Amino acid sequence: MAKKNMIQRELKRSKLVEKFSAKRIAIKSKIKQSNTFEEKLALQSQLQALPLNSTPTRLRNRCWLTGRSRGYYRDFGLSRHVLREMSHECLLPGVKKSSW
Repeated sequence: MAKKNMIQRELKRSKLVEKFSAKRIAIKSKIKQSNTFEEKLALQSQLQALPLNSTPTRLRNRCWLTGRSRGYYRDFGLSRHVLREMSHECLLPGVKKSSW
């Protein structure tokens, strides 16, 4: 299980991303539409003034069961350990152990 503070940090970041997403999109569209270099610099400074944790690239995918960040399977939302355990217990429909 991941540390509680890491999970809480991810929740805080996801809330910040949602809060500033509309503002970020608006500033980026203005940058694309601006003609002069000075306008672009001013808009870029507005974009940089937003909190760093409000960027979507700061988000990290985590297992919803354990909170593990490494070995994350996007299709299931689980880490590799939990995916293996659940598939052996036949809790995931359509997943079966491969053999060749």
